[in-house]
Amino acid sequence: MLSAGLKLEGVTIRQDGTTLVSISDHIEPGEVLTVMGPSGSGKSTLLSYVIGTLNGDFDASGRVILNGRDITGMAPEQRRVGILFQDELLFPHLSVGQNLAFGLRASVQGRAERTAQIEAALDDIGLGGFAARDPETLSGGQKARVALMRMLLSGPEALLLDEPFSRLDMERRDQVRSLVFAQARSKGLPVLLVTHDQADAAAAGGRVYRLGV
Repeated sequence: MLSAGLKLEGVTIRQDGTTLVSISDHIEPGEVLTVMGPSGSGKSTLLSYVIGTLNGDFDASGRVILNGRDITGMAPEQRRVGILFQDELLFPHLSVGQNLAFGLRASVQGRAERTAQIEAALDDIGLGGFAARDPETLSGGQKARVALMRMLLSGPEALLLDEPFSRLDMERRDQVRSLVFAQARSKGLPVLLVTHDQADAAAAGGRVYRLGV
């Protein structure tokens, strides 16, 4: 029987002979594992290894298994792993709806079906009727919600969070954080969160893995 969730099997990452990360864990669907540590401790480096973008400056070993698939040697686009960063990275030349359309899977065919999915996605994040809006007219919290939904529309099987709440003010941070974790739980996505903010870890619940201590 295949094991659901995201499994890190003996993942070790070194740089210049120094071990930055050494972790084995299993994140269940809908569960959040928080990785904390100071800048330069290897938090984002771990995410790069999981998503398949770790550069050659690092020496890494260990397996990443997602819902029973060993994705360690796969190209990033084959892994079905979504990631959110500090910056929303919305395309400024596209409308909100066009940004979401960029995330739709190729299996969603026809203009009517694509439009319906985009409208439903906007309703799901409290931005119904925003499809034609210019991303530059959105608040930071609204941009974060659009970035989240664009990523979710691509159908990821796991979610990585690289301090995506750090640039939001306190009120918007709480709102977006709650939305992200609620969406992950409802879709059964294992979540790997890296942060230096204890409030993020508290909101996530679950286990905390500390680097550089």
